[in-house]
Amino acid sequence: MVLMPGQPDAAETKAEAAVLEARYGGLEPARIIELAVGRLFAGEIGAVSSFGADSAVLLHLISRVDRSLPVAFLETGKHFEETIGYRDALVSDLGLTGLRIVEPRAKSLSESDPAGDLHKTDTDGCCAVRKVEPMARTVEPWRAWFTGRKRFQSATRAKLPVFEAVGSRVRINPLAGWDARDIQAYATVHGLRENPLVAYGYLSIGCFPCTQPVKPGDDPRAGRWSGSAKTECGIHLGGLEQSLASSSL
Repeated sequence: MVLMPGQPDAAETKAEAAVLEARYGGLEPARIIELAVGRLFAGEIGAVSSFGADSAVLLHLISRVDRSLPVAFLETGKHFEETIGYRDALVSDLGLTGLRIVEPRAKSLSESDPAGDLHKTDTDGCCAVRKVEPMARTVEPWRAWFTGRKRFQSATRAKLPVFEAVGSRVRINPLAGWDARDIQAYATVHGLRENPLVAYGYLSIGCFPCTQPVKPGDDPRAGRWSGSAKTECGIHLGGLEQSLASSSL
């Protein structure tokens, strides 16, 4: 992997993330965002949003600090139409000016998924070409980025830190400690627009072939890749580090 000038290596970043977590991990989300944008990673930070079930909360918090902050949306070509419409409406509501729509490489799709049905036989492969590689291209210029991940969403996220190292970069999860009631209360107080699919039981929203409504009592991500052992698309796992290390970036 080619590091940007002055960018620390993976070991240094791991230590840095640990220090940031100890010092700032317990702060309120708004303050974490203010510090990250204004001081800790000024000019070298962005956000990635799915514009899913509760994306409005993080984006509203960001809009109060810097409406021009880059916000990347991974256009997989498999999103619900409702999600695309919601994305555009929410960007307008919040006055966000840094939206970046990132698509898979055409060559990669033609080689790996020419019929557009790879998700039927290889969900990991589909996510790799449509999400993981585009995500790596998105964050490659940054030192850090925000996500909307939260501990309550699933057992695999129960110990999620606010600051975590991903190779030589820092991933920041300002809302990690908030639960569903916190999210709903914030959205209600600020009158935030909701993804219309939530009304139909979609509590975690990804690509339409691999997303189902959630059954009562299940965790919010139970509708993703239902019936399989898969729990993450890969953009938050080790595959992202591998893509960032690729010489093709």
